[in-house]
Amino acid sequence: MIDVRDVTMTYPSGKGIFDVTFQVGEGQVLGYLGPNGAGKTTTIRCLLGFTKPNLGSCTIGGLDCVARAPQIQKTLGYIPGEIAFLDGMTGTDFLKFMAQMRGMKDLSKQKELIERFELDPRKEIKKFSKGMKQKLGIVTAFMHDPSVLILDEPTSGLDPLMQNRFIELVVEQKKAGKTILMSSHMFEEIERTCDEVIIIKDGTLVEKNDVGALKGSQRKAYIVKFRRPEDIALIVSQKFTVDQVFGNTAEIYVKGEEVGRLMKALSALDIEALDTKAQTLEEVFLNYYAAEGSA
Repeated sequence: MIDVRDVTMTYPSGKGIFDVTFQVGEGQVLGYLGPNGAGKTTTIRCLLGFTKPNLGSCTIGGLDCVARAPQIQKTLGYIPGEIAFLDGMTGTDFLKFMAQMRGMKDLSKQKELIERFELDPRKEIKKFSKGMKQKLGIVTAFMHDPSVLILDEPTSGLDPLMQNRFIELVVEQKKAGKTILMSSHMFEEIERTCDEVIIIKDGTLVEKNDVGALKGSQRKAYIVKFRRPEDIALIVSQKFTVDQVFGNTAEIYVKGEEVGRLMKALSALDIEALDTKAQTLEEVFLNYYAAEGSA
């Protein structure tokens, strides 16, 4: 289990993370969302024991992340946001080195992952493409069958086919009871793998919810086809957010109590068709930040 409690870590610039608390249990994937500089990397550095927080505590499997950092790092599965390798090695050399460091005897999982992600590790790493380095990072993170994984932008540089294979791998690991924290800008993989999502802004957690509830809590989109195109102007005049107008059809966005007000307004007009539009997690995230920024 990953347990972050009341963690504050500040830098001389004033940036950092402030009073951050969350837990990730067995068989759970937690999505960690936020723009660059929001505090995701600082949180991960605290979990890896690279940075000691000013206040609060981080534990993995009951072990303190600073005091027991070497032990945690040896068993943890980790994909960094910026993958760096020793360029003088081949991929095979690096995998052998990591297997020896972890005391691995059974390399069957490593072999299965190499085949799954179609990685040829025999080349020198300095000749690897971005995608090949990412595949090598994935194999390294998963090959020792870790119980806890921290994944920072894990599919960066992968093509859609390999992205899908990675998503399938994470879902399998979740079913096997693994504990996974995943930071990603790929909203589709968050939607398909995560049970809950936390959103961080300026170092502070501003939202924590399951994916479905988070999508449902934000604004809703209605696609309305009017018999009279001029009725769209009437809806705009009533301070509703109208977007994507095509002839006599408009997308209307509402939130919370506005739904009832919109339905009342539409009931007084001649409507040919009414449908809802499901929002993606990316739209929810962008809408949330837009709302926070204008508050």
